[in-house]
Amino acid sequence: MENKKFTITDDLLASKGERFLNFIIDLLIIYIIAVCIVATINIIGDVTDSYGVSNWVKSLSLIENLFFGLIILFFYYAFTEMYFSRTFAKYFTKTMVVRVDGSKPNTKNFMIRTVSRLNPIDPFSFLGKTERGLHDTLSATYVVKKHEFVEKKKMFSLE
Repeated sequence: MENKKFTITDDLLASKGERFLNFIIDLLIIYIIAVCIVATINIIGDVTDSYGVSNWVKSLSLIENLFFGLIILFFYYAFTEMYFSRTFAKYFTKTMVVRVDGSKPNTKNFMIRTVSRLNPIDPFSFLGKTERGLHDTLSATYVVKKHEFVEKKKMFSLE
């Protein structure tokens, strides 16, 4: 009996357009989260007449704001992908993250993906011929079209 293994093929991979849309939507969500955090800090300062933290937030430099954004980015990607194998943008584009055998990535895969995204070169890694970016390659993960993936995996298990 032949022991065949399911593997991700190029036809299952999300397109560069879908990946770019994921990137833009996720950045927008991260920005909204950051604005909500700052607004909450300011509201709490106004309600409690304690302006120390809100004054500190208002005085952050460009580098400190960038660092604040990277912290939010880290937690956003780590939590959404670790728990759902998808970010909110991936729900919108009907894509998901898997390993080469179609299984859900483990915590190590997701942490490598998330830390790799902090590299400023990562968004430009999609400019090559492949649909996989640096954070995909380093973490040994793939972003696939969910419905096609589920269908192909179901057909594979029936063989």
